Amino acid sequence: MKKILFLLFVGILPFTLSAQSEEEIKKDFTGPVFEFENKVIDYGDIAANSDGNRIFKFKNIGKSPLIISSVKGSCGCTVPTKPEEPIMPGESGEIKVKYATNRIGPFSKQVTIMSNAYESKVILRIKGRVLENETAELQKKKSIVSDN
Repeated sequence: MKKILFLLFVGILPFTLSAQSEEEIKKDFTGPVFEFENKVIDYGDIAANSDGNRIFKFKNIGKSPLIISSVKGSCGCTVPTKPEEPIMPGESGEIKVKYATNRIGPFSKQVTIMSNAYESKVILRIKGRVLENETAELQKKKSIVSDN
């Protein structure tokens, strides 16, 4: 019986200790904190060999400079670029991503960011579907016809 009570106590203890919310912890944190406009970019349906460049915008809402040590795409078709200079508290920055739109079909890729922020590892996503040129032209025509 003592073992059961002990296990029950140990099982409940973490819930009572985590009374402070994630937002309160971030607010009290003395280091940098990421705040992204969005963590997913949906390219939608795009034509083959079209512009594959997109931008993830963020702000350092923390209390010290944000230093991004690395950004990596989940494969060679996704090439991210990070800011080289530290992002000071209250300032904004951008992670640029280029997807190789010469690959036909749906895609869902990740960009992993490593930094000195509260959330030291952040995963961003891009998704969409690259259409063959003929399919893209047909969809464009359908869109024009349905708009009229």
